[in-house]
Amino acid sequence: MNRRSFLVLVLVVASLVPNGPATAGGSEPWIWPLPWHDIRQRFDKPESAYGPGHRGVDLAASVGDPVRAVAAGRVAFTGPVAGIPVVTIEHGRERSTYQPVSSPLKVGDSVAAGQEIGTLLGSPSHCAGSCLHLGRVVGKDDYLDPLELLSSGRYRLISPHGKPPAPPASGNGSLDRPVGGPVTSAFGMRVHPVTGVRKLHDGIDFGVSCGTPVHAAAAGTVVRRSRSAAYGKRIVIRHRPGLETSYNHLSRQSVSTGERVGRGTVIGRSGNTGLSTGCHLHFMVVKNGHAVNPSKFL
Repeated sequence: MNRRSFLVLVLVVASLVPNGPATAGGSEPWIWPLPWHDIRQRFDKPESAYGPGHRGVDLAASVGDPVRAVAAGRVAFTGPVAGIPVVTIEHGRERSTYQPVSSPLKVGDSVAAGQEIGTLLGSPSHCAGSCLHLGRVVGKDDYLDPLELLSSGRYRLISPHGKPPAPPASGNGSLDRPVGGPVTSAFGMRVHPVTGVRKLHDGIDFGVSCGTPVHAAAAGTVVRRSRSAAYGKRIVIRHRPGLETSYNHLSRQSVSTGERVGRGTVIGRSGNTGLSTGCHLHFMVVKNGHAVNPSKFL
């Protein structure tokens, strides 16, 4: 074989090698269906087809936002399910689902990745406020985590026209939010709603309903599983020497002391135990033995 023939062969072989990052199960990466990548509630795989869980991810959005296909495919279903408008798109062996979405598409229509498939509705919705529920399904009812295919960059899309908006205020991103929902009480001095005493509120309160899955903010080791009069049912995770997170007022504790957990592992369920006036999660960050503002890490 001469040098020219060898180079041609190399080019042909190189052209057959697939580009882009590989993903679990061989599935192609997905793009975000909304311009804002704000996760309100994460995936919680049900133990059975009819068991409790969260069969997808909830993404914060506004009513009327355009919703885009996460990948190229073909519309498999569009219509109401239990009264909620749903769009389902087939992507080979997997399907993506979007709700509540009003769509002009029909079954059999082909869509491209990033193509607008409809607009977000405000109701009916299982979210407290508007959100897009994005699902990922294989087979009849095997639910998978959409975040495994969505890119993980912390960014947002902006219009190329006009003055760029100011970046949103945020922390360093070293920890993930353990739950979605709004912040109902920030870190700092306040009058305690139960005792009436003015003191430091040593964490952040997230307003979520009782039973919401609570996720580890980062990988680490469970160093405490306890119950106290003030914090109620509590889980404490050590991420590295001098840095711990605490999850309080839980209704259920799903991990044990000494257990190693990964980022996003469900460690319990939100509740109303201890000195609490309603269902929520009190999330704390403790650095070198002192409670610090969790917002600086999220």
